Amino acid sequence: MTPFRSFLILLILSYNFCVAQTNQSKTFYKPLIFPEPASLQLTQGEFLITPSVTIVKSTDLNSEIEQLVTTALKKSGVIAINTVKKLPKHIDHTFIVLGLMDVQIVQSALLKSNAELDSDTSFCEHSKKESYTLSGVSIGDGELITLAGYDENGLFYAAQTFLQLLRQESVSNLIIHDYPTMAIRGTIEGFYGKPWSMESRKSHLQFLGSVKANTYVYSPKDDPYARDQWREDYPEETIAELGELVQIAQKNHVNFVYAISPGPTICFSDPADLETLKRKFEKLYAIGVKDFYVALDDIEYTKWNCDADKAYYGESGTKSAGIAQSELLNKLQVILDELDPKMNPLIMVPTEYYDAKESVYKNALIENLDPRIVIQWTGTDVVPPRISINDAKQATKAFGRKTLLWDNYPVNDYGQTAGRLLLAPYKFREAGLSQELSGILSNPMNQEMPSRVAVTGVASFGWNDKAYDSDLNWFIAAYNLANGDKTATEALLKLFDTQHLAPTFGSQAWQEQAPNLKALLDKVRKEMAFGDADSRKIVIAELKKYANELRNAPGIIRAVVDPVFIEETEPWLQAMELWGASLVITADGLLAAINGESTANAYFKRAEELANSASEIESIPGATRIGGKIKIADGVLDVFIKDAAEIITM
Repeated sequence: MTPFRSFLILLILSYNFCVAQTNQSKTFYKPLIFPEPASLQLTQGEFLITPSVTIVKSTDLNSEIEQLVTTALKKSGVIAINTVKKLPKHIDHTFIVLGLMDVQIVQSALLKSNAELDSDTSFCEHSKKESYTLSGVSIGDGELITLAGYDENGLFYAAQTFLQLLRQESVSNLIIHDYPTMAIRGTIEGFYGKPWSMESRKSHLQFLGSVKANTYVYSPKDDPYARDQWREDYPEETIAELGELVQIAQKNHVNFVYAISPGPTICFSDPADLETLKRKFEKLYAIGVKDFYVALDDIEYTKWNCDADKAYYGESGTKSAGIAQSELLNKLQVILDELDPKMNPLIMVPTEYYDAKESVYKNALIENLDPRIVIQWTGTDVVPPRISINDAKQATKAFGRKTLLWDNYPVNDYGQTAGRLLLAPYKFREAGLSQELSGILSNPMNQEMPSRVAVTGVASFGWNDKAYDSDLNWFIAAYNLANGDKTATEALLKLFDTQHLAPTFGSQAWQEQAPNLKALLDKVRKEMAFGDADSRKIVIAELKKYANELRNAPGIIRAVVDPVFIEETEPWLQAMELWGASLVITADGLLAAINGESTANAYFKRAEELANSASEIESIPGATRIGGKIKIADGVLDVFIKDAAEIITM
């Protein structure tokens, strides 16, 4: 074929391609929504937001939800936002209908969108608490978008999904029917060591609402007025701060649960102690707390705290403890019923809160405990590597009811976590647990913002465990922390990889360290052993590129991510920079060795010096219960850098 003919054919093909591109309709994409909706159906046309938007609302619409939608529209570039009370006959731009499903305006909009509920669908079985429908349909010259909630929580979650859609481009019209599979989803600030600040708690409550979690348990072990000095009243200043937290929780549709831990000193048979608990609950109820919790974990339960209990219950022991605890809890449940019959049942964590085995204590507890009271359980161990459906069934049998899972991840208040952030994805909880649990709460780290990596996964799993994808949620957590910045998202994922190890109370971790980095380093070792000169240079170039990205990631993170996240992770960022620089120089040393250059050993020595400096960086004093030297991809990166000089001998 002559060059001219080749050029002519290419020209014709290019012309035909351009014509085809011009004539074909615009391409739209299925959006990624987290948590994964129960049902997402794509329809014809584009989910279109025009520069001018009209919100159609009923008079009883929650103003905060309207404000949430309005603010998001403005951030997305909408210039003008108007509000009306009914749909016009002709739709010539984007109209957004907001309201509850039983409102006529909303029902009419759902009908126009072909998004009304079919009584034969499985969704209708769940179309009650917290459920919502979101639809978009092209009508006339405009777009009709409907956000419909069964209740205000559902409408709030519809708005959260809408916010996610606004951040994605070229989204197809769709119909979403959605609802949570677990009634309780969220976190319990239940760790030892430095509690979160009030500002961190406020931020966390807003975060929980954004990921469709609905529960936050205030239970810091180091709050003296909730544990060691539980009989004493909170200072008025603290009561005011707690009241502010309650208000923020309500705005974000999160149940603020107050937990008290009287176990170390309580006298179960003393009416005065019961009266003290009642008074404390009443004072907290007055500032808006509507959910209460009694923590009886990590206490001595084989001896009484007072002689009166021995006289009342007899000799101390696990059975007597179970009976005494159940009687106290039952009395508190009666007090709450009298205070407000509409309140959710009391939650408790027992002294034997781990494993799923029946015991004398558990039998005594459940034989006497009000069946409404919710029992928490940490799984098959204090820090369980896995939780199966069968594990949960065994727990139901042992505790006499479906349990509320207290998942001790990513909490980092025990010895095996010293020097670590726990940033691996939430994993190894079996799909289908929603049928066997009443809910799931994560016990986070002393560092609030880094905890969001795992908590994002916990919230998604609690919402829709059967569709849960741990790796995609890991990415979404990074994307959210990076505020949608793609470069910062990749930088965060590299940080996460260096903190991937998830320890247990034993010697074996339940998630491995730095799997992505390890795969690359293993590839380097294989090429050095089995490759040729060209393949070795190629893999070393790949190694140096990754090493530079590792070294540069902290700077990218500091420039984009929330300053609070930077403050909480700064020692890890500093160490990561040094380890990254050490790996860059190690790659240079390997290349020099391949080329037979005498400078190779000097590279390896400098890399070792940087690695030693990185190894000496300490965690922030007092920030975590157990401090220590920072660990970055330990057992993977340090081993490779140490052994690099022996990979190629000159």
